[in-house]
Amino acid sequence: MLGIGLVAGILALGNATMVSAQPLSIMDEVETTENYAEDTSYSLLRGNHLNVGSVKVQRISSNEIGIYGYTQCHHTCDKVYLSLYLERKVNGSYGTYKYWEFTADDATSLSRGLNVAVPSGTYYRVRGYHAAKDGTTKESTSTLTQGILIK
Repeated sequence: MLGIGLVAGILALGNATMVSAQPLSIMDEVETTENYAEDTSYSLLRGNHLNVGSVKVQRISSNEIGIYGYTQCHHTCDKVYLSLYLERKVNGSYGTYKYWEFTADDATSLSRGLNVAVPSGTYYRVRGYHAAKDGTTKESTSTLTQGILIK
């Protein structure tokens, strides 16, 4: 029986078409007890330009967090985009606290890391927008970490 289960599991994996973490929706207000959280998103279908987008938020101290974002392309693209939105939980809901937008011309990737001073006593998460444009075609994906408590 165990052998049949293994074969069935392997066959099921062979039919999988997506190797991707599902981004959290705006309605998901998931927190973690860890000092960091990250999310990575791949296109459901392999894009021609955009490969992957990733974001991370990490507690540095009781009033400082580190955020990081990364956009990677399959090849050199005319323009690569990375937007990072630091969201803060207030009265039970997340809203944009600060944001940054970055672009790079004729690049295969774009990454940025920032340390941000924040008020303690609440949760913070990072939402990312990742895109690649080559010619007239633009492909994009988004990411969203879980919230981490800064205390």
